[in-house]
Amino acid sequence: MIFKELSIKGAYKIIPEPYTDERGVFRRSFCEEEFNQSGLTNNISQSNISENFHKYTLRGFHYQTTPFSEAKTMTCVSGSIYDIIVDLRPESKTYLKWESIDLNPKNRNSLHIPKGCANAFLTIKNNTVVVYFSSTHYNPNFEKGIRYNDPLFNFNWPVNEPQHITEKDNSWPDFIPE
Repeated sequence: MIFKELSIKGAYKIIPEPYTDERGVFRRSFCEEEFNQSGLTNNISQSNISENFHKYTLRGFHYQTTPFSEAKTMTCVSGSIYDIIVDLRPESKTYLKWESIDLNPKNRNSLHIPKGCANAFLTIKNNTVVVYFSSTHYNPNFEKGIRYNDPLFNFNWPVNEPQHITEKDNSWPDFIPE
């Protein structure tokens, strides 16, 4: 695997090095040794699969606060997503900055989101499936979120309005920086 750090410190695009033969393709989605060598959190406490039936489904922005802050590594195994991460670490040089990345089975890339960052994705195709590993168990008492159209961030989504979004994700209050 090749780890390319994004503009947000600790966020990485992970590019696989697939092995291809007449049977198909084989690639690793996680390797403790390679994650360690790149300095990434590799403690996997939970694995999740997000199945999304409709294109333009929005999930997020979600994050957990201390002591349940979590790092995530995400891979889109079918369909396509446009993912945005936001740096919410006040001590970071990129505090309140965001970056987007496309994940899909064709590019086979993964995204590592460090602790202290929020994450959201918009499906670009019907029947999109995302697999992700989290470094911490989900704890609803420490969950927070940011609305996809929060005016502080001026996010650039591929569509103006998601077609499928939960009331919870659509009703987060405006974000107030620390």
